[in-house]
Parts: sequence; C-alpha cells; structure tokens
Amino acid sequence: MATMAQQLAASKVYGGSKDNKVPSYLEQEVFSWSREKIILKMYDLFIVSCKKNDVSKMSKVLIELMGSLNFEYEETATRLYRLYEYTQRLIFQKRFSEAMLIIKELRDAWAIAFNLN
Repeated sequence: MATMAQQLAASKVYGGSKDNKVPSYLEQEVFSWSREKIILKMYDLFIVSCKKNDVSKMSKVLIELMGSLNFEYEETATRLYRLYEYTQRLIFQKRFSEAMLIIKELRDAWAIAFNLN
C-alpha cells in the first residue's frame, strides 16, 4: 500500500486518469524512490499546485511534509515544522507567490544537499 507521499509523488510525475489512479507499474517505480527523492517530488507538487492556486493540494503536501519530519533531530525538524506552518498560513491568506518562494528555496536546498535533479 502506497503512502500518501508516494501516491502524491506518483500523481505528480505520471499524472492519472479521470479516477486519479496511477498504473501499478508506475506506482512501483515510485516505491523504489529514496525518501529524499519523494520529498523533492513533494516540493515539486507544491510548486505546481501553487501555480494552479490549488489550496487543497498545497495543504495536503504541507501536511505530508510535516508528518515526514524526524524529531530525533529536534532543532532542524522544529524549524522546518514552523516554516511549513507559516507557509500553510500564507496559502490560506492567498499569498501564493510568497508560499511558493519559500518552498522553491527549500526544494533547491534539498536538491543540492542530496545531489538530486
């Protein structure tokens, strides 16, 4: 069973049919992705959703990102959590460009840190 993050990542990369089902062979590819790549794809999904003003999808992505934080690294996780919360407030205030800027910066830093495209 795919996690919400994996389902969203698969949907982002491969789209879906009218019923939003991603073919199982494509879903399996997503299962093979590293945790780092899935988070990168979540950032990508947020950016695409932001351009479409899709508040619901942006919110789902932020919830998944918050849920993926590892609080064994308390300081970093707490700071990211607060940043995600702030971004959530921005999207509810319809300040999409500011929210997208924050997530783009995080996405770029993530891609550099883990040498991902």
